[in-house]
Order: sequence, then C-alpha cells, then structure tokens
Amino acid sequence: MIQRDATPGIPECVLITGATGGIGAALALEYASAGSATLILQGRDAKRLREVADACTAAGANVLTERLDVRNLDALVGWLRTISRDEKPDLVVANAGVNIDTGPQGQGETWDDVQRLLDVNIRAVFATVNAVLPVMRARGHGQIAVMSSLAAWRGLPETPSYSASKAAVKVYGEAMRDGLARDGVRVNVIMPGYVESRMCFDMPGPKPFLWDAPRAARAIRLGLRANRARISFPFPLNLGTFLLSIIHPAVSGWILRKMGYGSR
Repeated sequence: MIQRDATPGIPECVLITGATGGIGAALALEYASAGSATLILQGRDAKRLREVADACTAAGANVLTERLDVRNLDALVGWLRTISRDEKPDLVVANAGVNIDTGPQGQGETWDDVQRLLDVNIRAVFATVNAVLPVMRARGHGQIAVMSSLAAWRGLPETPSYSASKAAVKVYGEAMRDGLARDGVRVNVIMPGYVESRMCFDMPGPKPFLWDAPRAARAIRLGLRANRARISFPFPLNLGTFLLSIIHPAVSGWILRKMGYGSR
C-alpha cells in the first residue's frame, strides 16, 4: 500500500457502505483521486468489491474492505465499532441501499421485498450512524452522511416503499444534524436524483436529468466539504420534486401521471 498524507480539505479516512453500487463505487474513487489516504469499503459482492478496491489503490489510497450483508445488524454494528476504534474514520457515508417496485403490471410489492428494503434502507442506516457515533463524540469531531433521495420529497407510485424509506432517512439525518452539532459531529443528507447504476436502470418510469455516477460523486464530495445540510441534485429535478411535495396531493398526482409515473 502507498502511504501518504491526505490533501488539505479532504478527509484522511473515509468509510463507505454499499461501495459496490454505482454511487458508492464512484464516491470511493472520487475520494481516492482527491487525496484521502485511507478508504474503508463495505459491500456484498466480493468480486466487485475487489475491483473497486483495486481502482482506489491504483489512485493512491490505502484500502480496507469488509464483505458483509448490512441486514446482519449484529455483524454490521460489531465491525463498525471495531473499525471506528481502530481507524477513526473522519467521514462515514451510510450509502448502502436497495430499491423495489410494484412490478411490470403494477401488481404491488411483496411483503418479503418490503421487509428486505426496510432492513437495508432504514435499519442498517440507523445502525451505521449509531455504531460510529461514540468514537466521533468522544473525540469531538467527525462527519456522517446518510443517503436519501429526491424521492423523499414526494413518493412515486411505482416505488412507494423506497420513497418512504428515503423520506425516513431524510428526516432522521436532518434531526441528527441539529442534535449533534454541539458535539462537533456534522451530519449531512444526500438527495440524488437519477444516477446511472443498475439500481436506477431497474426502476420503472421516466428518468429525467440523468447524471453519470462520477458527476454525482463529485457533487457529493464538494457538498460534504462545504457541510451542506442537504446535498440535492440536479437542481431542476430537486426544485420540481420539492414543489410536488408542497402542492395539493391531487395536483401532484395528476402531474406525475402526465409525466408517465403511475400510468401502468
């Protein structure tokens, strides 16, 4: 491994869950290229995790990997507590997430799929934050980013559970940001629109203002460096989804149908 000091303004040690996904992998490479000295990457896909780790190593970072399923909360929390104590990450990105939809004929989500989504998108995110907080609080500084979505502003009919899970993460992150400010721990909510990834392309419905993953990763890194409470993009889609959240549901529902959502 190459030993080096982190570039000023760049966190020296970054931990990312879900590092084998589109945004997670791009974010890992973004921090490696920007100058973070150590990356701690979690994922389920061993082959993909190694590919991402190799790319980050080639960019100059020391890389530690952990292959585990975040639904195994005992294993997740145990690993995070140990790695927080041993490596003391400056930035933790709770990025792991999944999506489900109502099916090709709009038949509805299965209960098993809903439970799996809630375990990954909510319970594992909350568990991640809870596990890394004690060390950050004890030393009086640190940064935690939670991955929400623009779908948190207004649920989409094709992905009701996903939208609801991201709304929960958004509210949780905003509340934690206020509560932890006095402890020196910064909390940020990331709210991407459509970003190129397998999960994105598996989603039904239109995908306006689609970004590639490296562009999204750079926007996230710069937003975290500026300690923005919400890192939401792209602007037109953020504005549109925010407006959908504040107008009457009958009107927002009509707009979504006109755009091609919920028309199956």
